[in-house]
Amino acid sequence: MSDGYQAEQSYAEAKADFILKTYGHLLGAVVLFTLIEVWLFQSGWAQTIAQSLLGVNWLFVLGAFFIVAWLASHLAHRIENPAVQYAALGGYVLAESIIFVPLLYLADSFAPGAIENAALATIIGFVVLTAIVFYTRKNFSFLAPALMWGGIAALVLIVCSVLFGFQLGFVFSVVMVAYAGAAILYDTSRVLHDYGPGQHVAAALELFAAVALMFWYLLQIFMSSDD
Repeated sequence: MSDGYQAEQSYAEAKADFILKTYGHLLGAVVLFTLIEVWLFQSGWAQTIAQSLLGVNWLFVLGAFFIVAWLASHLAHRIENPAVQYAALGGYVLAESIIFVPLLYLADSFAPGAIENAALATIIGFVVLTAIVFYTRKNFSFLAPALMWGGIAALVLIVCSVLFGFQLGFVFSVVMVAYAGAAILYDTSRVLHDYGPGQHVAAALELFAAVALMFWYLLQIFMSSDD
């Protein structure tokens, strides 16, 4: 058996192990998010948090969230200490759990079934998009510029909507679901082609962020359909 063949086999095994760890950690993040939300609603804290966040300027909430998101992503990607990486992932899941509370509270109160429908649609969308990447083996790195500028444009629109008091509406939610889908394609492609052993926590964090974004806007779509 040649050294080249052994090296290729070793790389394939390491890559397979990395992929399993990445999606295992993604599943763990989703389960943790779900458990936190269940506890918040069952304990009564969800109503308190929802009323508090809905009563303040949403820009402060978004600003705090983006700082946490940036810090978590930075730590997960740049720091090799596993404990720091896990803390970054856990902190990001916790931040997502809190910022989701007002939307989930409104959906639970005024749009029965919307949460379950949005969750199911998110799972289906994620599975289909992941299958596309793994089946085609296509590198979706070309989406990076579109995601960057699209994200900036979306953020500007969100800030303007808060400042000037207008609703972004159904079409914006549909566009953001498409944006989240593109992010899943891009991040899944990076899992397949760019990330390496030891980066499974960072990869899981990016995938979780894209999945949460898709769930957020799908939930808004299902809520609007009940109006």
